[in-house]
Amino acid sequence: MKTLKTFLILTGIFLFSFISTNAEVKIPRIFSSNMVLQKGIEIPVWGWANKGEQITVIFNNQSIRTKTDKDGKWSVKLPAQEYGGPFKLTVKGKNTVVFDNILIGEVWVCSGQSNMEWQVANSVNGESEIAAANFPKIRLFTVPKTVAQFPNEDISSGEWVECSPETVGSFSAVGYFFGRDIFKELNVPIGLIHTSWGGTVAETWSSAETISKDPDLKGDLAELQQMDLSKYKEEKMAQIKKMLGGEIPEKDMGMENGKPVWSAVNFNDGNWKTIKAPNYWEPQGYMDIDGIGWYRKEIRLTEQQSNADATLHLGKVDDSDITFMNGIEIGKTETYDKERIYSIDKKYLNPGKNMIVVRVNDTGGNGGIWGDPKDQFLAIGNEKVDISGDWKFKISKATVGAVNIGPNSYPTLLFNGMINPILPYGIKGAIWYQGESNAGRAKQYQRIFPEMITDWRTHWNQGDFPFLFVSLANFNPPAETPGESDWAELREAQTKTLSLPNTGMALTIDIGEALDIHPKNKQDVGKRLALNALKVAYNKDIVYSILMT
Repeated sequence: MKTLKTFLILTGIFLFSFISTNAEVKIPRIFSSNMVLQKGIEIPVWGWANKGEQITVIFNNQSIRTKTDKDGKWSVKLPAQEYGGPFKLTVKGKNTVVFDNILIGEVWVCSGQSNMEWQVANSVNGESEIAAANFPKIRLFTVPKTVAQFPNEDISSGEWVECSPETVGSFSAVGYFFGRDIFKELNVPIGLIHTSWGGTVAETWSSAETISKDPDLKGDLAELQQMDLSKYKEEKMAQIKKMLGGEIPEKDMGMENGKPVWSAVNFNDGNWKTIKAPNYWEPQGYMDIDGIGWYRKEIRLTEQQSNADATLHLGKVDDSDITFMNGIEIGKTETYDKERIYSIDKKYLNPGKNMIVVRVNDTGGNGGIWGDPKDQFLAIGNEKVDISGDWKFKISKATVGAVNIGPNSYPTLLFNGMINPILPYGIKGAIWYQGESNAGRAKQYQRIFPEMITDWRTHWNQGDFPFLFVSLANFNPPAETPGESDWAELREAQTKTLSLPNTGMALTIDIGEALDIHPKNKQDVGKRLALNALKVAYNKDIVYSILMT
């Protein structure tokens, strides 16, 4: 009997807890204490509760009542507010939710790929910048990285925090420096919503409504929306196993007892596949595979050539390499963005057949030999023996950690997971640093980038709010002779996007780093975006951009 009583009591507690949880008013996570609400517009506030539940929203001595719809959703718009605070926001239904320390100010969305994601701590003078970041009227929010097949209504985590040395280090450097300059100029509260993901393409940040009309991308969208994600991982693993010969190698088959065996001149690589270098291995049939891959390239040398010291210009390797000439190790490098230039003693060269072998270790993201083909050659005296083009290739150890859908697997994934959940939070505008991952498709970018901006403006329903973006920085050493440039074409596409109203572009062609795709000077990037904002968003009479025509 005691056991039965206990069971009934526990069951009652469970049911009461379930009913209570079901009845609770819920507010999206983009709302929290310490937030900044946008000045000068009607402020959207929304959430969920039981169907038909009465909701009361109280802010700055003003009260608004509403009722949830048949799906349990509710929304109100607070009257436009002037700069100020701190205030308290109270939402009452069957329960009460209270947020405090709220300011009215200027709210900006900060989005894009890795150069927007780049943290304050990793920027020029990061330690001193962090130590000086005492700006309690600047508030920071970071949206968690999330992909979604269909639009999410909320994010899984996140909260607004005051800008301080304790909170700013991991925040977007471009976002922070932009907000800091705006704050110093306007002396009003600033809210920064950081939602970015390194290495991502623009189309993943657009909604299904826009992508469904795009001639190049609508097919991929249709495939995504029809997928059974529960089977995706299983099917992807089967595809990868087939590609790798039936099994996923767990240890480096190219090494035996710590010694390389696949580097030997006469090793039989007859059943290896052919791959292009320089080019990452992912787009060449090895998508979602990290680990160790071996490259082999046969070159033929004359008697005279083999009697001279040489220098191998391999290009770049993502992430690290050990490089051999005729079975002899001639160099190794750990970082992914450094040119590999290795000296070769003539005693290691042969007349006739010679074999260059590169063992590449890719720890995540793209992998392989990459860079510019003109930077890949064997220098012997005044001669350059071209080594770009076809190489033999084999994966010797595979780590398959990305069989789940990644942010670039299909369009719309990051709009669904990282933009839709914060809509329609009131904002002043957006700043954007992206384009590197669309380089090579500049003509298409002329269409999809402005379409993405229009897409955001449509979904936010705040008219043509200011949208400011960064023109790609200079990257790679200057070309010795005039030629085509994917990045120059991408910059042209960005420039053409200025035809949209209320847009601005920060030029960074002078502050990049030839050997680093992530230039550390993010202060000037933020400053130049801020100058655009002061002109485009705040109508200041200033020089904010210079375009040479």
